[in-house]
Amino acid sequence: MEEVKQQQVFAMPRIGDSAPEFKAKTTQGEINFPSDYKGSWVILFSHPADFTPVCTSEFMTFAKLEKDFNEANCKLVGLSVDGLYSHIAWLRTIKEKIEYKGMKNMEITFPLIEDISMNVANKYGMIMPGQSNTQAVRAVFVIDPKGIVRTIIYYPLSLGRNFDELYRVVLALQTADEFGVATPADWQPGDEVIVPTAGSCGAAKDRMESKDEDQHCYDWFFCTRKLSKEKVLSKILKKK
Repeated sequence: MEEVKQQQVFAMPRIGDSAPEFKAKTTQGEINFPSDYKGSWVILFSHPADFTPVCTSEFMTFAKLEKDFNEANCKLVGLSVDGLYSHIAWLRTIKEKIEYKGMKNMEITFPLIEDISMNVANKYGMIMPGQSNTQAVRAVFVIDPKGIVRTIIYYPLSLGRNFDELYRVVLALQTADEFGVATPADWQPGDEVIVPTAGSCGAAKDRMESKDEDQHCYDWFFCTRKLSKEKVLSKILKKK
């Protein structure tokens, strides 16, 4: 009788769940996640391995954009299943030897988690056997200041992430929370936002007949209003 190998399955957190808690060693010291980041948005992201080209391009890009994320009250935390000494050697190599797309001398100041045991990677569903049993895929978890998972994005090992989109996600989530709206396809700060659907037929009719010049209704279920880029960014970005 053919032996059937059972593979342990770990449940990944879902949008709206509390971010799984863990303590870990990082290149910036020990962290207690997510409690150390209470009050801030966080991007927790994984990469397959140190000293690999796609990951190197991503870390350089994150380093370049870290200030922008921080000004939007968003911290960065990286992870792979490599050890701390490997992390340190790789980040030193990036800073001292790698020049890519005009980026050079890039110093990684955000923490990079050591996860040799794959404890954190398994808690967050970052290990996908269809890709690899020993490497984390390129997972992205956007976690809000209350420690709630708000966005999850997964990329395969071969595909580098779009960092403009990750930044847009952070701004869009904060805009939705701050102004009680939704953001349409391809939204950028300054674009119109979507007004929540009316709760009754009478309210929908009133909204359709509104004379508000900043609001436009395409039909009873689809209304937008203007929201200036300045107003959005003044609420989100830290004052310089």
